[in-house]
Formats: sequence, C-alpha cells, structure tokens
Amino acid sequence: MAPKKKARPVGLLLAPGAGAGSDQPSLVAIDHAVTAAGLTVARIDFPYRLAGRSRPDQPAVLEQTIRSGAGSLAERLGVGADGLLLGGRSMGGRICSQVVAAGLPAAGLVLISYPLHPPGRPEKLRTGHFAGLDVPCLFVSGTRDAFGAPEELTAATSAIPGPVTHVWLEGGDHSLRRRDTAVAEAVVAWLDAV
Repeated sequence: MAPKKKARPVGLLLAPGAGAGSDQPSLVAIDHAVTAAGLTVARIDFPYRLAGRSRPDQPAVLEQTIRSGAGSLAERLGVGADGLLLGGRSMGGRICSQVVAAGLPAAGLVLISYPLHPPGRPEKLRTGHFAGLDVPCLFVSGTRDAFGAPEELTAATSAIPGPVTHVWLEGGDHSLRRRDTAVAEAVVAWLDAV
C-alpha cells in the first residue's frame, strides 16, 4: 500500500522580525502572492509591538503568540494546525520553528532571513531545536546576511530531518530590502514544489 499523500496546506501564518510589525513590506508581499496562489494568510504582531514597545517579549510569550495565532487561523479554516504553514522574517520565523520543534503540528516552515546567530557572534548559534524539525523547511536568505553566511546556514540546516530548500538572493543583506517580489516569488515557487 502506497503511503498516503499529505493534503496541500490551506493557510500560512506569518510573524514579523524583531524591529517591525505585521505590515513589514516582505510579509505584505508574501501575503499577496500566497493569497493569489489560493492559500489564506494571516499576519500577526507580537504583544510588545501592539503595546508600542521596542524590546521583544520573553520567548515564552512569543511562542504562545504563535500557538494562539496558528490555533485561530486553523479554527477559522476548519483544519488542524498541520494544515498550516508557519513562518516569517528573522525572529518571527525563528520563533515559529521553535514552536514546531516543540511539538506544534505544521505542514512546513517559511523562514525568511533566518537569524542563525547575532552579527559577529557565530558561536551563538540558534540551532538547538533544528533536530526537531521534521517538516519541509524553506530558507530564503541574502548572500551577504551578517546573521549567517550561506555556508554557515547550509551546514547548520543539515541537522534538520525534514526536507530543506535554500533560496539565496545574491548580494542581499539581512533586511533583503527591495527584494520583496523575489522573496514572495520564492515562497510561491516552493509551495508549488512542496
């Protein structure tokens, strides 16, 4: 008997990076492109941003925000969390990956400018949870990202048991400024492949 093919995801939850909100241009571009491809997208803000603070919430609060956002989107769409993709930019994507590694079901992860380590601190890797990611993962990064060079990120993601796809935007830094269309196109192309 052939293994049962997984159903196509029906929704995408997007979380912003530490210095931005859900109106971050790359998230808006992804939202429009993925919505046009037939998925429902929800962009969320973390509590600190809603309260007008600049310092991110504690990890437990950030993670609970992702769990709550995924639960709300799944309920709205009438699916389980495994019918959703989770992701976002930088910190937002990292928190999504941590929540999935900790057990929240998901159809996959969309990680834009994953912050592998703080700039200039390659010993401070944010990869301890990678071995728990048994879902398809898309990493879209610039080739000049100070938070993780292509060779560093490629080496680190080899610990992920799920299928990993890397898309490198030549000359892009961590912000991927003026690359919103390319980022959105990479996400849609990956959706078609997955």
